[in-house]
Amino acid sequence: MMTRRLAQLFTGLAMYGISLALFIRAGLGLDPWDVFHQGVAGKTGLSIGAVVIIVSFLVLLLWIPLRQRPGFGTLCNAVLVGVFADVGLALIPAFSHLGGQIALLGGAVMLNGIASACYIGARFGPGARDGLMTGLAKRTGWSVRLSRTLIEVVVLGVGWLLGGSVGVGTVVYALAIGPLVQLLLPYFLVPAREPAGIPAAGQTAASPIDSKSDNREDQSEAPLAVS
Repeated sequence: MMTRRLAQLFTGLAMYGISLALFIRAGLGLDPWDVFHQGVAGKTGLSIGAVVIIVSFLVLLLWIPLRQRPGFGTLCNAVLVGVFADVGLALIPAFSHLGGQIALLGGAVMLNGIASACYIGARFGPGARDGLMTGLAKRTGWSVRLSRTLIEVVVLGVGWLLGGSVGVGTVVYALAIGPLVQLLLPYFLVPAREPAGIPAAGQTAASPIDSKSDNREDQSEAPLAVS
């Protein structure tokens, strides 16, 4: 069982990073957090993968006052998504015609959904951005939906002002990713073997996994990922 969980974890994170590269190469818009990452990368000259990693660890610092605890998957997420995003950008060409862009966007959404289901199903803890949303909800009493919306509106606005790509892909992702992960998650969810009352590794009793959250939390409450 542990072998399967680790395989799902690393495969999911690799696919998540590649899906980010596909979104960028499609050139039709990114999800809110990646609009922010792209905007920061454009202003700093860093690769988008490096920005994803740096932002992940900065967000983890915000977990401290929220009393959130990272799992093994949280730390792997913080590093590997950015690494594979840069690998994907090095390997995947950009398309200048609309047909190719649409194909890349469709592939990006599908791959991201599979990646999220793999990662969540492995039960190794939420991604940094997801933990921020659920931690804020827990500390304030707000719903996860409200917490996510407020955070993503802020990062989307800042990212857009910094030059990040907002477009039809942003809308497609927001509408499609939640239902897609909810559909796929049962096929990837690793059954918990822990005794009753003891949560799986990296989870709390109110685990985002058990509420069908997403990789970056609560995919069923999208507008989002990950990561």
